[in-house]
Amino acid sequence: MKVAVTTVPPLPEDFNKITELKGKNNILEIKLDETNRVLKFSQTKEKCLIEERDGMLGTVKGLQQTLLQQCDLRVENEKLKSTVSDLKRLSDRTVEEREAEIQRLVAEMRAVGERYQKELESLRDQCRRGVEDTHRETQSKLEAKDAELKEALERKESDMAEMRRRLRDQERERQSEILKLQMEFGAKLARVQSTTQRIQQQPQGSGLLPQNIFKRKFQFLQEEKNREVEALRQRIKELENQHTSGFSDSRLKRKKI
Repeated sequence: MKVAVTTVPPLPEDFNKITELKGKNNILEIKLDETNRVLKFSQTKEKCLIEERDGMLGTVKGLQQTLLQQCDLRVENEKLKSTVSDLKRLSDRTVEEREAEIQRLVAEMRAVGERYQKELESLRDQCRRGVEDTHRETQSKLEAKDAELKEALERKESDMAEMRRRLRDQERERQSEILKLQMEFGAKLARVQSTTQRIQQQPQGSGLLPQNIFKRKFQFLQEEKNREVEALRQRIKELENQHTSGFSDSRLKRKKI
């Protein structure tokens, strides 16, 4: 507020008072400007603090969601471990059953060999007691029987070798699939944990970012976790189907034998 100057010539005392009032007025104007600057700075700082508070609240909410996702992921991990353990036990039981089947086939082959051997000895006795023509005919039959027995034994041995080879191949494939499944799940779990650690280690200044950025980031992590869990479930189902199919094929082969 400025003091109006009159045209009346002032007295010395009035002039001094006017000068003093103008000085005080200038000082008050300077203080008013300074007060306005301080007020504007305080308002700006208050706005920044409010934005920073909102950003930090969004970060805390996002971290809480991440912790809940980790808990869900750990529960799912335990379920998958249990499923893999069940598959491994089922595979071991199948191996034991097939080994028992092989032992049974070996015992049957031995019994067949002994039976044929007895038949051969009986035929030899009959040949020795027969006439010369009968002896030649019987000898021919013996040779045919020997060839038949040898061919049957070779077929049995070939079937057993093939069965052992397939059993070893299937076991290696199942073990490889189980190991690959465990490694894939461990890698995916480590990737999710690494992403969570990066979010937790962000400086406080990042709280000034809009809250919707954190929501999109955590929504992306949730969708990625769901896709990975669904892929692991599908892979375990495929392993179970392959195992069931292999077990049915083994039973059909045993029935044919």
